[in-house]
Amino acid sequence: MSERTKNLTLSALFIAIGLVLPLLTGQLKQLGNAFLPMHLPVFLCGLIVGPVYGLIVGLILPILRHFTFGMPPLYPTAISMSFELATYGLVSGLIYKNSRWKCIIALYEALIIAMLAGRIVWGIVQMILLGINGQPFTWQMFMAGAFLNAIPGIIFQLIFIPSLMLALHKTGLVKIHKKNKAKIEV
Repeated sequence: MSERTKNLTLSALFIAIGLVLPLLTGQLKQLGNAFLPMHLPVFLCGLIVGPVYGLIVGLILPILRHFTFGMPPLYPTAISMSFELATYGLVSGLIYKNSRWKCIIALYEALIIAMLAGRIVWGIVQMILLGINGQPFTWQMFMAGAFLNAIPGIIFQLIFIPSLMLALHKTGLVKIHKKNKAKIEV
């Protein structure tokens, strides 16, 4: 199987996970807000498959989920989430791919920088989208939406994603190579 076929297959898998995972928390909005289930497969795609695939998966996942299940609402939520998740996939993949060593520190560095960048992009897109309708998007709204309400999800992601990456590495599914590439072997 070619590398491109593996990457496309894994990206499709991450899209499927991103479509289904929110169904587990969909009945309780607070639980979904706490665990941010669509973010997980996008981060994993960026880290495992690479930045371009992470960007694409992040960009289409919220819109596809809206048209498949009606959630999240298209405007402004799914649109702003698309930009946010695309940033997560791109930035986490770029930083991890270009890190000198594939270690837990590089993984946390990629996650934290991607989380900050994605939330800033989300805030900018929210400000633009809400501004088009003449609705305010205040600093307090940004802080609450990007950070305060997301603290449980951020903590969960910072524990779960590295743990899963380490487990995948120990099982041999994710191979760490000296050429700065995390590859998955199926």
